[in-house]
Amino acid sequence: MYLLLFIGGFIAAAISGAAGFGGALLLLPLLTQTIGPTMAVPVLTIAQLIGNLSRVYFGYKEIKWRPVALFIIGAIPMSVIGALSFVNIPKEIVTKIIGVAVICFVILKHYQIIKFEGNKRTMIIGGSFVGLFSGLVGSAGPLGAALFLALNLSPVSYISSEAVTAVTMHIVKTIVYQKYLDIGLEALELGLFIGVAMVAGTWAGKKVIEKLPKEIFVKGVTILLLIIGLELVLYG
Repeated sequence: MYLLLFIGGFIAAAISGAAGFGGALLLLPLLTQTIGPTMAVPVLTIAQLIGNLSRVYFGYKEIKWRPVALFIIGAIPMSVIGALSFVNIPKEIVTKIIGVAVICFVILKHYQIIKFEGNKRTMIIGGSFVGLFSGLVGSAGPLGAALFLALNLSPVSYISSEAVTAVTMHIVKTIVYQKYLDIGLEALELGLFIGVAMVAGTWAGKKVIEKLPKEIFVKGVTILLLIIGLELVLYG
């Protein structure tokens, strides 16, 4: 089981490190099958915290702090609310909502139906929604990624900036989960174990995006967002 989780953590982090999201969507089903659905999200949160910290470290010099700060202002309080409601909310419905939101956002942005400027109001409101959904179902990475992708940042800047917001939300959720779900030492150790694999995977993902032209990177992430959005809508 540990070997399987280590390999899964590495692959998930490599994809997340290259695209800015997707790690949780790969790891959550694996964790659910191995340790059960209730503990899967807290363990995933710990592992994701470590994985995202490595994304921040590898791209620290290119972080865009202003949109990150605005996003966090909305995300922190809503992450608390979402995490507190984690046990009682039907996850499948919330996940489908995230999928619809991702698809709509990508389509509207691609056809320039909306002009996304990353202003103060947009980032705070966007952060609020991402924080809420992240607390409810463990991760809302595709939705947060869609917001930051629209800022037209360089690949490394996009990855590292989005990672800062993810780290913040994961810290908040870990505190809440520990208080109300009694994570326990075993779950903490498992999350740290997977996190080590995710650091290695993040490094591998960064090596990939450093060699990609920005235009190809954006198109690739956009297509991946649409695919994952459809998956969330169809399968919850």
